[in-house]
Amino acid sequence: MTMASSSRAVSASLLFFFLLLGFSAAKELLVGGNIDAWKIPSSELDSLNQWAEKSRFRVGDYLVWKYESGKDSVLEVTREEYGNCSTSNPIKEYSDGNTKVKLERPGPFYFISGAKGHCEKGQKLVVVVISPRHTFRATSPAPSPAEFEGPAVAPTSSATTFQVGLVTVVGVLAMYVGFLV
Repeated sequence: MTMASSSRAVSASLLFFFLLLGFSAAKELLVGGNIDAWKIPSSELDSLNQWAEKSRFRVGDYLVWKYESGKDSVLEVTREEYGNCSTSNPIKEYSDGNTKVKLERPGPFYFISGAKGHCEKGQKLVVVVISPRHTFRATSPAPSPAEFEGPAVAPTSSATTFQVGLVTVVGVLAMYVGFLV
């Protein structure tokens, strides 16, 4: 084996490692994309659900909320409680001002503000966590939280979509390394 082919093999191995790391690394996502997003939206366009529809959430990711402790809170609720803005029986309640929630399963998660009247004015959020087997979809948008009715199923589109899975990445890289050696 020559020095050049050995160097290419090491480069390919490193590329493979970083691709795998990129596909599997959990992320911390600041809700709304900024520290003051957990508030009553000024309009429907300012809704956190608009942000959620443009984002991808994977099992293992964390949602992070920043807000003033003692004046607001984050309640994880059922779909029904979300629709009714019911704060009486949350699944979980967070009020520390720096809330971090791990998304541990695929499917929808429903969150509302615990401050009186805030949910009714739009301070709420639905995120849909994609299944691990649907790691990437190039052309289809995230499902709309308002339209979500069933189990977590990756959205479909009439446009051509492609999925990149671990098997595909391994296969492509194996072919690439084979050509280099």
